[in-house]
Amino acid sequence: MVFASADVGFKQDVPQEKNVYLEDTVMVSVLERLLPEDVLREITPDLVQIADWSIHEGAELVDRMEDDQPRLRQYDSWCRRVDELLVTEAWKKQKEIAAREGIVAIGYERKYGQYSRIYQMAKSILWTGGSGLYSCPIAMTDGCARIIELHGTQEMKDQVYSRLTSRDPKQFFTSGQWMTERPGGSDVGRTETQAVWNEELKAWSVSGFKWFSSATDADVTMLLARTHDPNPSAAPGAMKPGSRGLSLYLARVRDDSGKLNGVRIHRLKDKVGTKALPTAELELDNMIARQVGESYRGVKNISAILNITRIYCGLGCTAAMQRFVLGVKEYARRREVFGALLKDQPLHLATLANMEMQYRATCQFTFFCIAMLGRIETLDNNLPQLKDFDIPLFRLLTPILKVWSAKNAFAMSQEAMEAFGGQGYMEETGLGRAMRDILVNTIWEGTSNVLSLDVLRVMAETGGSALELYSNAIRDIMAPLKKQSQWEKSAKSLEQCLVLLAIHFTAYATLDGRKTLEASARGLTLAMADVFAGALLCQHAAWSNAKANPSDSVSVNAANVDQVTAQRWCEGLDRRVDYQIQSLGSDERYEQDKMMLFGLADARDAAAAKAGISNGYSYGESRL
Repeated sequence: MVFASADVGFKQDVPQEKNVYLEDTVMVSVLERLLPEDVLREITPDLVQIADWSIHEGAELVDRMEDDQPRLRQYDSWCRRVDELLVTEAWKKQKEIAAREGIVAIGYERKYGQYSRIYQMAKSILWTGGSGLYSCPIAMTDGCARIIELHGTQEMKDQVYSRLTSRDPKQFFTSGQWMTERPGGSDVGRTETQAVWNEELKAWSVSGFKWFSSATDADVTMLLARTHDPNPSAAPGAMKPGSRGLSLYLARVRDDSGKLNGVRIHRLKDKVGTKALPTAELELDNMIARQVGESYRGVKNISAILNITRIYCGLGCTAAMQRFVLGVKEYARRREVFGALLKDQPLHLATLANMEMQYRATCQFTFFCIAMLGRIETLDNNLPQLKDFDIPLFRLLTPILKVWSAKNAFAMSQEAMEAFGGQGYMEETGLGRAMRDILVNTIWEGTSNVLSLDVLRVMAETGGSALELYSNAIRDIMAPLKKQSQWEKSAKSLEQCLVLLAIHFTAYATLDGRKTLEASARGLTLAMADVFAGALLCQHAAWSNAKANPSDSVSVNAANVDQVTAQRWCEGLDRRVDYQIQSLGSDERYEQDKMMLFGLADARDAAAAKAGISNGYSYGESRL
């Protein structure tokens, strides 16, 4: 036996990254179900080519962007403030590609009507792998375009919207979304930025400090600001408090010569991940802006962005899961341990199967929401299907999708890293970077807790009808299935889940039960996602089974996999849901939580105050 050396001995067969669209039967199957046959046939070559681009040119651009991260040059050699944001050519190239490929434009050209969003978002999922976080400014660009389409003036549509949705790289604009400030991120009611009417310019002058602004190199931005009453008879500086005083504004970040529009880049943020994405603290000093929509309706008007960026969060997590699952399966086919390939090891198989199942569920949920968005944007909103179903259900499901997909994608990144063993922990594999980057989804546009409380807010604002709508949607999906013997157990489990959710919500949807309901909000939100995903998996499996050709072993196998996935997902789901919603909320738990976390510290401070010790003392010091 020859001794191993750097050049002699075992060398692992290297996993190959392949065209995701050609390899992933899951997303292709979802598109086949949701799209007319002629539409899918026509867009397939484009989806294949963007997936191919992602693993070749896109991958090279991502590596260059990571190697040459954004820098800020605040002063020139003559001590003049210039605030020049320096990004790599690879980052600039991403903007050109996004325009050329119509990553935003497809959704607004609406060549395929309500199906255009499905096409656009499917392409975005495949493009994301090679975009290197350029998907972040694209998400905000998409949201900005939608707001201008809904609430913008004709001038805004001619000068800005047309460029946000352009395929011409020389004309294409990207947008930022500047909401987060030092007093609060999700709590926009504490916004300190103010807008004052400039009579001379016939525009608004915006001043303040934005603590976290992604897409710092954007061409335009949407931002919230507290509006001064422009009425001459109003008291100077008169403003409404809280979120009621906020209006929405659109501003160019730079003029045509490249000079910043009242913006000073204070510093770039040193983030855990997403390092290729320039994010900064910005000081606004008389930034000239235009108001979008009516005064004091900023939070309502900006909701169109939030709906779309939450969808982008879902598709970003779907894209990450897709790559994780395909990657670990490819490695399992090549890695041998204890005399057998990983793909034949029972425990490893069980681990990968759970990852596969979660990806399939997330893909179904994400595209369900995307399809709803497409209908809402292209069909008559007065139609009963939209007015009474799609629009209110979409408002409920988008925060649920965001919380659920973000939590699960990060957990899966850890599983993927572990599935590669020590190699997964090496930076060269890219899994560490993927884990750091995917983590941002749990923070961006609201943490899990904030979005879970938003779910409760939707239910409260609708007097509980949103929960009824959610339950009816699941029952409608399962109605044609529950009489079929293979779906009897799944239908029963889902029905029991709906009963548990209704009991828990109604039991604590009172003033006395508010704290208990809030404490269980995260478990409630995650449970609602699991249940809805279960129904969608069943629906897809039934469709797959109906179209399977007995003489075609591939279609039969696909139908079997879809059925096993759905049945396994729903198996014991009612018990898991019961645990999720009960474990975080009970009558006594709020006071117990408070006592466990802060009771001792409060008692210590009270004892210190009684003893006349002004600064208090630590628990350890009390033993000295």
